[in-house]
Amino acid sequence: MDVRKQVCAVIEDVLAAEKPHFNPVKLLAVGCSSSEIVGGSIGHDSTYQVGEEVAQAILDKAAEHGFDAAFQCCEHLNRALVMERAAAEKRGYEIVCVVPQPKAGGSLATAAYRRMRDPVVVEKVSADAGIDIGRTLVGMHLRAVAVPVRPEHDRVGEAIVIAARTRPRLIGGERAKYE
Repeated sequence: MDVRKQVCAVIEDVLAAEKPHFNPVKLLAVGCSSSEIVGGSIGHDSTYQVGEEVAQAILDKAAEHGFDAAFQCCEHLNRALVMERAAAEKRGYEIVCVVPQPKAGGSLATAAYRRMRDPVVVEKVSADAGIDIGRTLVGMHLRAVAVPVRPEHDRVGEAIVIAARTRPRLIGGERAKYE
């Protein structure tokens, strides 16, 4: 199982999804259960090495495509997110004081934190797109109008992948023009 390659394929699918009015992807929120990827039960079979592979794939794609990434922590840190300080400050996000660990934050968030230049943790974001690997409920971190994207590559290892892009709200009713 080539986790990094599978994650990269999912990201490319999400970035390629085009519907009218989609917001450009400037911030991608990612949640991941390494337990689900290896075929285990979420929260019980965490594998740090898998978290490292997923984090590196996302960081590589972020650098390649020019978006920022926010990595969701597990429930023990209230689903807070790890991101680069510059990205958090640029958006005015409030930084909180915690350092994720594999058993309190999760493998993905811990690996991302350790690989970033100047990592911080924030409690919430408003992302343009989200990828949820293993049903971790990343949707709470998306902008108001999330549109499901069905990536061609819908699994990483044994984990189901769910994704979404966002768009601005359409207002004004049937007589309004949107273009």
